[in-house]
Amino acid sequence: MLLKTSLATALLVAAGTAAAADAPVIGLITKTETNPFFVKMKEGAQQAAQAKGAKLLSGAGKADGDNAGQVTAMENMIAAGAKTILITPSDAKAIIPAIQKARAKGVLVIALDSPTDPADATDALFATDNYKAGELIGQYAKVAMAGKPAKIVMLDLFPGHPVGAQRHNGFLKGFGLPAPDAKSNENGKAAEVVCMADSFGDQAKGQTAMENCLQKNPDVNLVYTINEPAAAGAYKALKTAGKDQGVMIVSVDGGCQGVKDVAAGHIAATSQQYPLRMAAMGVDAGVEYAKTGKKPSGYTDTGVTLIAAKQLSGVTSKDTSIGGELCWGKK
Repeated sequence: MLLKTSLATALLVAAGTAAAADAPVIGLITKTETNPFFVKMKEGAQQAAQAKGAKLLSGAGKADGDNAGQVTAMENMIAAGAKTILITPSDAKAIIPAIQKARAKGVLVIALDSPTDPADATDALFATDNYKAGELIGQYAKVAMAGKPAKIVMLDLFPGHPVGAQRHNGFLKGFGLPAPDAKSNENGKAAEVVCMADSFGDQAKGQTAMENCLQKNPDVNLVYTINEPAAAGAYKALKTAGKDQGVMIVSVDGGCQGVKDVAAGHIAATSQQYPLRMAAMGVDAGVEYAKTGKKPSGYTDTGVTLIAAKQLSGVTSKDTSIGGELCWGKK
């Protein structure tokens, strides 16, 4: 079969060039190729594939939300012999028909980091408890505010995505505000939230969103961000406006650069997740499936830890030295 080509989904043989012809073929499809989180996930999958004697194919969308790019990558990988697909879905609903076609052909499909909607559209999910990740930074921010009235900016992912909604709503709950439960894919609202904007998890978009929120609400004192690239954009906007000292930022990811930003005081606290662990678990499951036909099922929590520069009474967290040792599961 002739493989489709797409600038959005350059298909790379990332591991196993010297592997036997019958080596298990596993595909990894991330949301983007540039977000540090997904770069690290790909690195973990490459390492695991090499260790297990598997061949890894990788692809991605052009940007977060590029479902068409992910569908093309999946079709290419299956045509190239992949019997397992690991995917971080950009569009939790739109990707489902492609997943259904893959599973009908006997392909094992595992979601990493981000669930589909509904979650059982894939065989299994290996991911952070994103609602808990949001709760942890919400709890931290609540204690750190020490009773001061909050004027909150929330820089989200984009509407309707489970990861974005779970982190957003978890933060609200952790802060003690009304919040939808973890099953909702709709972002909750509260009177204390003075501005909500979509950052798509991107630094430049996060900076623009923060600038726009500052124009409307210059007295903001707390910023929640979907991830650390968005937090970096928010911090840059605040610093340019001369407000970086009076506004607290909390975030999610716990990447090595993000931990450095916590240590530098740019971010007050972040919920650390472990993409290397997700990727390695996915590759291990794919190799097991190739050998025995056994499939994983359901949700596996890959862990989350609150990392903060300042330890607060009543809030369990690790300091940035430990965060640096553990960032994204590098040990």
